[in-house]
Amino acid sequence: MPAADPKPAQLTETVRRWIDDADRVVVLTGAGISTDSGIPDFRGPQGVWTRNPAAEKQSTLQDYLADPEVRRAAWRSRLANPAWTAAPNRGHLALLALERRGKLHALITQNIDELHQRAGNSAAKIIEVHGTMRRVMCWQCGRRAPMEEALARVRAGEEDPACLVCGGILKSDTISFGQALVPEVIDRAMAAAGEADLLLAVGTTLQVYPAAGVVPVAHDAGARIVIINDQPTPLDTLADALLRGPIGELLPALCGG
Repeated sequence: MPAADPKPAQLTETVRRWIDDADRVVVLTGAGISTDSGIPDFRGPQGVWTRNPAAEKQSTLQDYLADPEVRRAAWRSRLANPAWTAAPNRGHLALLALERRGKLHALITQNIDELHQRAGNSAAKIIEVHGTMRRVMCWQCGRRAPMEEALARVRAGEEDPACLVCGGILKSDTISFGQALVPEVIDRAMAAAGEADLLLAVGTTLQVYPAAGVVPVAHDAGARIVIINDQPTPLDTLADALLRGPIGELLPALCGG
């Protein structure tokens, strides 16, 4: 059951000791860790889809493939995405400090912004369950390339650039709604969760599966569960500690950095 400690500072100190004592910390991050970098989340009060429900179509595979106007809107949105100029924040840097202390076993992220890599976390530790926005892929032939190559074509006037090899539809190399996840990536995430002695779920609503499933997997394997989010989640009852507050303040206090 969630910790019922009425004093947040005491609870923070308790979790910090748990991390100090842990050997294999697994972290799951969601959009909430990147909001301090200027990247809005999707489902929060000011989320991308909350403010503009039509934008969700751009992340729905069937709509994206079937409707050229949805694709054109998606390319315009990609050009203006704040992630291109975003920098890692204190929350990201705290997880780098955790790795440098030798505590980080795996960093599972639902985010597609690559800010963990830009913060300095090693690629070998990072498991991107939803892909990356910094690559483009062809839906027909599977060719992958840097996203910037396609964005340059959009800036030059192409509204819906096609694959230069086969003429197929290009999309961000991310997992859209209705698109199958990569089984090997999910298997790796679940295996890491099962090896954890402590799991931190940071800035995620824990509503999107299978990524959210790492929490019960770690719990059932005997790991302590700490959930850091500004809103309640459906998995709060599995937590040994629930921390509410700014991620950019809480993570450095817990992990260093």
